[in-house]
Amino acid sequence: MTDKLQQVLRLIDQANAVDPNIETTADRQIAKELLYSQRMSDKLSEFCPEASEHLQIAARAQHIERWTSPRSDYPAGRSGYKKWRSELLLFHAQRAAQLMAQANYSEDDQVRVQFLIQKRQMSRDPESQTLEDVVCLVFLEHYINRFAEKHAPEKLMDIIKKTWRKMSPQAQQAALTIDFRKDIFKLISAAIV
Repeated sequence: MTDKLQQVLRLIDQANAVDPNIETTADRQIAKELLYSQRMSDKLSEFCPEASEHLQIAARAQHIERWTSPRSDYPAGRSGYKKWRSELLLFHAQRAAQLMAQANYSEDDQVRVQFLIQKRQMSRDPESQTLEDVVCLVFLEHYINRFAEKHAPEKLMDIIKKTWRKMSPQAQQAALTIDFRKDIFKLISAAIV
């Protein structure tokens, strides 16, 4: 790992460490977005050990300072959700570029990471697809149970189908190795047929 990469990952972690939302894991309490960013990096290392620096930064910065733009600040419904998501992607991309500049990354490097975070051209850009794969795998491994508690099985089935369609065949295979709760596994099995 280069010094610049270590520095920018540290800056991202410092930014996410002040998230006022706290998650409790089996062994600690941790800022929500710091935990998410660590999970993204861990999953990327597992799924794509040869990931470029750009991809490593994009994965770590995927939700940088997300709490500063809560969903509740936007109108309810699909159009409000889409506006929130598109503005978040731009915000995360800009924050990542700012921190990369502090770590002395070139403008070209910053633009590439912004491109990845904004999930452009996933079907034509292998790194964009890999980032989306990691997002989906982290969701399925760490967050699907919470969605199951909040949503009816039909809605959860729809979420699983949409998630599955975004994933590459390699990520779909990786997802099948996750140790899901029995009820979640049944929904996934039904959703992917």
